[in-house]
Amino acid sequence: MITITIDGKEIQTDPSKTIIEAAFENGIYVPHFCWHPGLSISGNCRMCLVEVEKMPKQVIACSTRCMDGMVVHVNSDNAVQAREAVMEFILINHPLDCPICDEAGECKLQDYAYRFSVGESRFDEEKEHKPKRHELGPNVMFDAERCISCSRCIRFCEDVVGQPQLTFVERGDRVNIETFPGKKLDNPYAMNVIDICPVGALTSKDFRFAARAWDMSETSSLCGGCARGCNVEISVRKNEILRMHPRENQEVNNFWMCDSGRLESWKHVHAETRIEQPMLRKDDALVTVGWDEALAAVSSELKSFKGDSVALIGSPFETCEDNYAALRFAREVLKTRQYDILSHVVEGDEDDFLIRADKTPNSTGARAVGLRPESDAGNLAAIIEGLQQNRIKAVIIMDNQAWRNEALVAALDKAQYTVAVVSNTSAVTTKADAILAAATFAEKLGTWLNADQQLQLLRPAVVTAENARWMGSYAMSRLDKFATEFDRWGRMKKYDARSSGQIFSDLASLMGASWKYRHPEDIFEDLTRSVEAFAGLSYEKIGRWGVRLSGEAPEHLLPYVYSDVRH
Repeated sequence: MITITIDGKEIQTDPSKTIIEAAFENGIYVPHFCWHPGLSISGNCRMCLVEVEKMPKQVIACSTRCMDGMVVHVNSDNAVQAREAVMEFILINHPLDCPICDEAGECKLQDYAYRFSVGESRFDEEKEHKPKRHELGPNVMFDAERCISCSRCIRFCEDVVGQPQLTFVERGDRVNIETFPGKKLDNPYAMNVIDICPVGALTSKDFRFAARAWDMSETSSLCGGCARGCNVEISVRKNEILRMHPRENQEVNNFWMCDSGRLESWKHVHAETRIEQPMLRKDDALVTVGWDEALAAVSSELKSFKGDSVALIGSPFETCEDNYAALRFAREVLKTRQYDILSHVVEGDEDDFLIRADKTPNSTGARAVGLRPESDAGNLAAIIEGLQQNRIKAVIIMDNQAWRNEALVAALDKAQYTVAVVSNTSAVTTKADAILAAATFAEKLGTWLNADQQLQLLRPAVVTAENARWMGSYAMSRLDKFATEFDRWGRMKKYDARSSGQIFSDLASLMGASWKYRHPEDIFEDLTRSVEAFAGLSYEKIGRWGVRLSGEAPEHLLPYVYSDVRH
């Protein structure tokens, strides 16, 4: 370790670190555009110029290594003047698109123009005009006039994805970014260039012109697209999800996420197939009913199917809490040993970066809480066979994607009573006798356990009639007060859906059980007492980044949180 001084603060740092890395590790902010901790160093924006004593001129902090005894000034007169000159140069040809730009409110150039610029320009010639609304790929739109040539997008494709698809063409004020001949920006992680672009040059075709940044609330949560469990921010306006983008977690997804998870993993929340409230089959037709009537009818019917004549099919899409409550209901109330989960593994659809073949977020968690058959007689194949041979007469299905299993769907024709605890209509719900509207991942508090044994916390971003009742309670207020935006959404449209854990708790209570949960945290506390792998945990200990239940946790790549990825 060596000692350097930055703005009067003595710092112990590794000599392999650059000035900007040492500064960030110690809470000292150095303005920058092209530098990013997840990318190689290019040093072409010059925004991070700092003054170093005994050096003849300013140096760029992103590529200058620390040396013992070095004295650095980030905010000296010379450094400030250098930043102002760089800002003036960058803004010479930048268009005044802020009123229509999707990046407005999240734009680093906007922030820097206010904090580090002189506020005026000596340039009064006509600005250079370049292509606008140019499609680089199926999901990314490029506005060349806004580009400041930081090369982050180019380096991302080369360094992170390993698929060089972008490059600079021309030089000087005519410089532009294009794809290589015959190529498109279509790699599985292409939309990450939107997040790391410090201006509004690269925008999402899916989100384009959908909302302003200040009109949306941001909720830290998880992606349910596969067993990786990427950390994300969910952007919501008027109680509707508009976008999802990655959140840094060095033990799970670094700074990135795949395009499929970003675009597809949440669309079912507001799809036309969404089930808004419970339904019962009456006169061979499904009709909407209230929760009291639905729960009373289901509990009354299930009383005649106790034992192994009833089966439970859990869900690798639901939380650990939901699956635990369902399992306890099956074992203690229904007295059945027939339970299992469906597999949603797509062989070959994975890579050595983030994408996993298991397209569910919590199959590991469902198994960990005990939702695995006690013997072969209780596994999925046996359940389907039991339905076909009328040994199993009733079935409860929690898996929203169960319609993908054709054998199961066909076997439902033989069931005397079918209960679907799901969020969207499908081939399963058309055969159901009762549909209990389940909350989606974006509407519940709970935990998922990814394929690497990282237990992480889901936070509700969309209001339902259920979570609106306990939002702001003691249990929620301890989690960074992430639910403060719910108050102003009180009059928005809310689905009358409930978490699966609460549904099974209510059914158990109606069927004579002595236990009842009132909040997801109640279920988790019971889970920590019953399952050894979860012992000693709490939502506070899981926190923002999660905890590793078993196996060796990867070494943190960064000793600090790089909060400048997007904001």
